[in-house]
Amino acid sequence: MKNNNKLSLTLLGAQMLALPALASDINTDKTWQYEDVFNIEYAAAPQVHPDGYKVIYERRAMDIMADSTRINLWEVDLKTNTHQPILSGKNQYRSAKYSPDGKRLAYITNAEGDNQLYVRWLDSGQTARVTNVHQSVGNISWSPDGKWIAFTMFKPESKSGLFKEMPKKPKGAQWAGNATYIDEMIYKRDGSGFVKPGYHHVYVVPAEGGTPRQLTQGAFHHRSYLTWSEDGKSLYFNANRHDNWQNKPRQSDIYRVDIHDRQITQITDVDGPEYRPKVSYQRDKIAYLGYENKHLSSQNFDIFMMDLDGKNPVNLTASLDRPISSHQWDKKGRGLYFSYDDHGQKYVGHVTLKGKVTEKLAKLGGQSLGRPYTSGQFAVAGSSRLVVTTGDTERPADLALVDKRQKVTQLTDLNADLLDHKNIAKVEPITVKSSVDGRDIQAWYALPPNFDATKKYPMILEIHGGPHTAYGPNYSTEVQLMASKGYVVVWANPRGSTSYGQEFANLIHHDYPSKDYNDLIDVVDGMVAKKFVDEDNLFVTGGSGGGVLTAWIIGNTDRFKAAVVAKPVINWISFALTADAYNYYAKYWMPGMPWEATEHLWKHSPLSLVGNVKTPTMLLTGENDYRTPMSETEQYYQALQLRNVETAMVRIPKAGHGIAARPSNLIQKVGHIVAWFEKYRKADK
Repeated sequence: MKNNNKLSLTLLGAQMLALPALASDINTDKTWQYEDVFNIEYAAAPQVHPDGYKVIYERRAMDIMADSTRINLWEVDLKTNTHQPILSGKNQYRSAKYSPDGKRLAYITNAEGDNQLYVRWLDSGQTARVTNVHQSVGNISWSPDGKWIAFTMFKPESKSGLFKEMPKKPKGAQWAGNATYIDEMIYKRDGSGFVKPGYHHVYVVPAEGGTPRQLTQGAFHHRSYLTWSEDGKSLYFNANRHDNWQNKPRQSDIYRVDIHDRQITQITDVDGPEYRPKVSYQRDKIAYLGYENKHLSSQNFDIFMMDLDGKNPVNLTASLDRPISSHQWDKKGRGLYFSYDDHGQKYVGHVTLKGKVTEKLAKLGGQSLGRPYTSGQFAVAGSSRLVVTTGDTERPADLALVDKRQKVTQLTDLNADLLDHKNIAKVEPITVKSSVDGRDIQAWYALPPNFDATKKYPMILEIHGGPHTAYGPNYSTEVQLMASKGYVVVWANPRGSTSYGQEFANLIHHDYPSKDYNDLIDVVDGMVAKKFVDEDNLFVTGGSGGGVLTAWIIGNTDRFKAAVVAKPVINWISFALTADAYNYYAKYWMPGMPWEATEHLWKHSPLSLVGNVKTPTMLLTGENDYRTPMSETEQYYQALQLRNVETAMVRIPKAGHGIAARPSNLIQKVGHIVAWFEKYRKADK
């Protein structure tokens, strides 16, 4: 799984920047290096065998040749702690699901060129190709009797424009090509580009292979998690099947489709999203995630339970004011385990059918490789046992077993070869009082390797995106690389962050950016007071929502020596009409349409403060970013150039909003940030 090839890193930008030599007291052989990014591995998507004593998971590693993440399937025997590959190699093997009897394994692989569904007989190792389709398969789900597998798949549709009288091209002529005709509200998506005509539908196929049968119809997308009825005669899923679905970005209802006659029945009808239905065969109940749409920019999902026909819905987690992200029935159907965020950390909790919540049964983490966001997955392993992805500030996700006494037994150690010998940045917490209203603002900081409290260190304030997300005491490659270059790195959860309750997250509702700026400056003040931070060597950066706040900060203060504004929104008016999810942002982030709320949006646009900026500023964005389009970056770059502020623009190749999706781009991002800061860093004290 390891690849020890070295990366030759070239920093590309408006000007060439040479990476500085490391501080003399840091051993470069024992600290994080840029090429180490290609040696990271982590665990994901654990699935427990029906007997409760084996778990299969995705072992993900960086592929230096393909510049992507390679996914293989490995299995851990919980009795013997045996760790072995099931499907491993240069191909992708993912989305594994045990059959109900545990004798077979369904999975998706590109081993024969394109992504197809396969089934493996675990006793013999024999494999059957189940599908021969032209689009990627997703959301696979076994029928209770093991005879069928349901999945979702995109079905293309032909679409032509209005113009039908184009002259015939002469033989050998080289014309520009056909025009693209667009008349849909949703016509582009970050990460995939312009939307191809067609819709995702639900299919079933015999588990031993055959012809897939399409169950859903209509001009709607069906990309849902799929769950079978106990008798195997129907499937439950969620979708937005309203006629004006494109203009209802938060709407999703739960439906049932009959396998025989393909009749679709709507089960829920609430203004808001209901999704990920999961059937309990013991209780004849459906559990799902949802909330009633209150048109706030941030709302928490709760776990609801209802009868199979949609009657008697009840909110089981109304007492928990935290965002819930996933749920699974316990083995006896007496309640549900779920994951949720609290104070910058993801945990597993449990709720009974009467709504009694037990919190913090296990801690999750380790799957956000770039920045220290909350992350993690879990699976139920028999009675009162959980398999979780667990990580800390020093390394990415491994698998662990958590028993009913909350004893944690580590099952894998995927990065020991890479990290055991390295001097890793240590992370400490800090909490400050907001100068706005006295609220606690939680933050964390990483110390450079070989930290000496008697010295002064430059400091980077790293700001999270969202804005409705959360950082925490979690693993971050970017933080580790910055710290290895001799910087103290601090990250915080200002107002607007999730994991502190819905009221805290909505303190910036229609008021962003605003007082979150004050919270971040309060964190900087708290760090400077620690004496080992050099107040003359302060730097600031952040991506997406963090890019917004970075630009807002330098429009309000000259305190920072340099800034890197990554994938930002600079002008809310232009952003509202160029972003891929404009139908969502205009409805939930803004008090009115951009042509109606112009004064309000301009007041909160960093571009309105560009006349104040004196800080040397780098702009950094993916070339294919449709979420915060390159036009936002270029507006700010050109405005700074017109003002003769020292500035540079870095355009990351083949990158959308998620720059860290390619290992080489993660390296280029951090490398440019550090190089820009080094250019303006004063000599250490």
